[in-house]
Amino acid sequence: MAAATVEICETNGTTGSPTINHNITNTNMGDVESVNLDPVVYPITPGNRSYAKYQRIHVTNIGTSSAINNLKVWRTGALGGAATHLTNAGMTTDYSVMAWATPIKTTITNVDNTMPVTTAPATANLGIGGDLVTALTAAGYSDYFVHQIVTNAADVAGSTSTMSFQYDETA
Repeated sequence: MAAATVEICETNGTTGSPTINHNITNTNMGDVESVNLDPVVYPITPGNRSYAKYQRIHVTNIGTSSAINNLKVWRTGALGGAATHLTNAGMTTDYSVMAWATPIKTTITNVDNTMPVTTAPATANLGIGGDLVTALTAAGYSDYFVHQIVTNAADVAGSTSTMSFQYDETA
C-alpha cells in the first residue's frame, strides 16, 4: 500500500500576489512576514504580535488511501512570560474558516482561540472544505490554519515550542 504524500504549505505575500510555499521546514513566528524565518534574526518585540502564519495541510498524492481526515494541530512547549498563541483552529462551535489575507501583526478577527498545548486535541480542530468532518479523497488542501503569537511588554524573547500536525489516513 502506498501511503498518501502530505506536506505543510504556507502562503505569504500581499493581496494580488500571494505565494504558496510548499513543504516548509519550520513554523517559526517573528517580526517579519516570511516563510521558514529565523526568529533569532527577527524576534517578536515584547508587547507586540508576531506576523500571522497562514498554513495548510496539503495532500499532494492520495496514494492508495481512500481518505485523509480528522486534522489536528497543537503546540508543545512554553512560550515564556505572559505570551499567548492564538489561532482560528478550534472545536465545533469555535472553529473559524479563514480565507487567505495579507499576513499582518495586528489583531485578526476570528483568530482568537488559544492554541491547544501539550497533547493532540480529542477531535479535529482544522477543517477541510469549511467543516471539521469532511475528508480529502484526492489531492487537495485543508482550510487555512491561521496562528499568531501575542506578547506582553514584560516578556523576554527566546522561547521554543513545537507545532504538531496529525491526520487520519484511511486505506
